[in-house]
Amino acid sequence: MKFKTSISKTEDGKHLVRGHDILDLMRKHSFAEVLFLLWRGDLPQENEAKLLEAVLIAATENGVESPSVFVPRVSASTGNPMHVALAAGALSIGENHGGAAEQCARLLQLGKSAKEIVEENKIIPGFGHKVYKDEDPRAAVICQKAKELGFSCKYFDLAYEVETELAQRKGKKLPLNIDGAMAAAMLELKLDWRFGKAMFLIPRLAGAAAHVLEEMEQGNSYYRLEEGDIAK
Repeated sequence: MKFKTSISKTEDGKHLVRGHDILDLMRKHSFAEVLFLLWRGDLPQENEAKLLEAVLIAATENGVESPSVFVPRVSASTGNPMHVALAAGALSIGENHGGAAEQCARLLQLGKSAKEIVEENKIIPGFGHKVYKDEDPRAAVICQKAKELGFSCKYFDLAYEVETELAQRKGKKLPLNIDGAMAAAMLELKLDWRFGKAMFLIPRLAGAAAHVLEEMEQGNSYYRLEEGDIAK
């Protein structure tokens, strides 16, 4: 079995990541910068690393109500170790949870107008929120951060044009949410849209790990649905 890769290799005792010695990366660069190296193939500019940091922070935590948080807690409560509980959380991520940024980025990078995007797609991922009816503050912070850091923000502009188009067609506002803002940021950073779920998963696992440890320390018995929670 042979794999072909340009991502990493070991040469003369040195482990190289896209040609960069891992020891030099450890000494001089942040985790966000190395993500760029892995995903895009080059080290980022300072403003790019700062925007990615904001996106990663936004995805770390969203409350125990989120499937990618309560699923690993349930798994931990049955006696599973950390890595198994985290794996359960990772497997809870799909198109309906954690997948919206990827789907939204795919639409935004097609080169179509907001009107075309709305006309051609019955559901537009990355818009609307159960709690935030007028504006998702996390999306607003990411957009503002992109402006402050000097990005063109053309994908944010397109996303907000989609928001306006949706409001006109639906008769109510479906605000750009955190997933839509993540999608726009990914494209501003020239990252492949197919990294969308990874962009959500990697920081979410950090938050889920904290919840798993808390579950273990609480020593809770496993969770079971009450009879009243099941529809007849």
